[in-house]
Amino acid sequence: MKKLFRIGLVAAGLFMAGNVANAQQKFGHINSADLLQSMPEMKTADANFQTFAKQKQTELELMDAERTKKITLYNDKTKALSEANKETLGKEIEALVKEIQDMEKRITETQEKSQELLTTKRTELYQPVFKKAEDAVKVVAKEKGFAYVFDVSQPGVVYFDGGEDLLAAVKTKLGITTASK
Repeated sequence: MKKLFRIGLVAAGLFMAGNVANAQQKFGHINSADLLQSMPEMKTADANFQTFAKQKQTELELMDAERTKKITLYNDKTKALSEANKETLGKEIEALVKEIQDMEKRITETQEKSQELLTTKRTELYQPVFKKAEDAVKVVAKEKGFAYVFDVSQPGVVYFDGGEDLLAAVKTKLGITTASK
């Protein structure tokens, strides 16, 4: 009987210790959008991406301007078409139609290629910044003993009350001062 009592007492002690350990898990939260916007690397990535996107946009605008000139020329030649110059002007108009169609095809292909390049460039520029922020959050969470850190900028967090905001600690870990916003 004494042995059974001891086993029961040990089991109850283990059960209580497990509950106490679970109750001591720490929860934290961070607004990753605020963190990312405060990182100088994000500002650099934004500027580089905007420059790249503007180059692609300019390229497309130049192609479209050239196409518009050809269309204007086509309209002018069509208005000037008569029975007397039908043979000569007709061939020029046919050639213009072919050029315009080719240009429209090139513009469409360039637009599609530009979208692919923009996606690749976005990943290339922003992925290292995201990784650096994520790594810093993990380090701070480990240092402070957090079991969970929730990102309150994401739509999955419906409500939070309590927990510790890690934003300041992560900014410090990244060397970001509040003045560098």
